[in-house]
Amino acid sequence: MAGTEPLANPWRRNLYVLWGCTFVAGVAFSELMPFMSLYVSQLGHFTKAEVSFYSGLVYAATFLVTAIVSPMWGALADRKGRKIMLIRASFGMGAAMFLMGLATNIWQLIALRALQGLFSGFISNAQALIAAQTPRKEAGKALGTLVTGSTSGMLMGPILGGALASVFSIRVTFFITAGLMFLAGLLSATLVTEHFTPVPRRETTGQGLLRGVLSQFDNPKLIVLLLFSTLFVQLGNTSIAPIISLYVKELMHNSGAIAFVAGIIAALPGISNILAAPRLGTYGDRHGSGKVLIAGYLFAVLVYFPQGFVTSIWALGALRLLVGVSDGALFPTIQTLLTKNAPASATSAIFSWNQSFQALGNMLGALLGGTLAGLFDYNVVFISTACMLLINFLMLWFAEPKLRH
Repeated sequence: MAGTEPLANPWRRNLYVLWGCTFVAGVAFSELMPFMSLYVSQLGHFTKAEVSFYSGLVYAATFLVTAIVSPMWGALADRKGRKIMLIRASFGMGAAMFLMGLATNIWQLIALRALQGLFSGFISNAQALIAAQTPRKEAGKALGTLVTGSTSGMLMGPILGGALASVFSIRVTFFITAGLMFLAGLLSATLVTEHFTPVPRRETTGQGLLRGVLSQFDNPKLIVLLLFSTLFVQLGNTSIAPIISLYVKELMHNSGAIAFVAGIIAALPGISNILAAPRLGTYGDRHGSGKVLIAGYLFAVLVYFPQGFVTSIWALGALRLLVGVSDGALFPTIQTLLTKNAPASATSAIFSWNQSFQALGNMLGALLGGTLAGLFDYNVVFISTACMLLINFLMLWFAEPKLRH
């Protein structure tokens, strides 16, 4: 049904448009991340441990709210459509980011990050829209391609953000970021086409808990494992985010263009991700997505562990470049497996729950990264990430053996 008639269901055109929109959104999200902890340090006189802790809170605030509201937004998307959710998310987050540039203390910033979480869901709704319209046999390639939109935006974002922060100021960068989100909303409103059939209300209400969603799946255990995999992968990745610029600052011995270099280091995974994700998605469609997922976990453990022992910025950069390959194997493949195992009536719901678990991973990762860095040192965060991904790998290996084949 999906994708059989180009005029009735223009999934390819929507894929191209949403690639551009997620690129813009990726730039908006990522250009703030490398120096968010530097912005925190400007809002008060904090010790090293306090900066790490408050940076963790700033990251976690958005994701805590996102985890709570995502299932509700997903249920609404099933009844009203994904396009309107794209518009809602882009304009809401743009307003929150604009206000962040006006923050005068750490608690205002935390509150506005929570407000950003309330309006979250742009990329996940773009993924749900494409997943619902794309033929299942091409889902891996389509979602892998879509991921490169946000990834390439996230690649450009830190470099652009670091340059803007150096030329202007961090506050001005918040205002520019808000403008990018408004642009993504306008593109979504004018160029995305959605022929939407609402899911009957009885299928989404009265079963608001995850159990009600899982009742629609043939293999609910696999879905639960994939959701927790999203949590683990995001937890590992996000635990690095609050301290990456501080780690770069330490490796550079507190001298040089720290914000700009931190932006480049944060962007490096995007280079290899852009190249790897579509190819790995196509390989998974042909030979089995489970194989790609398993290999991605093993590779991730191998590249995260040594990051805790580097002594130069060049070694860190090389390893961060390899992180993009593992991300290209993990994130799109989890989404592809969810799509291939989901009935059409549950597409938005399962992507919303996936975003909720992703947000929980973001929240816990931010808190864990900030806490470990404060109690020990920055290198412990990388080592703990490798250990968590290894645990996730073992969980999938033993609990769902068919993924190996």
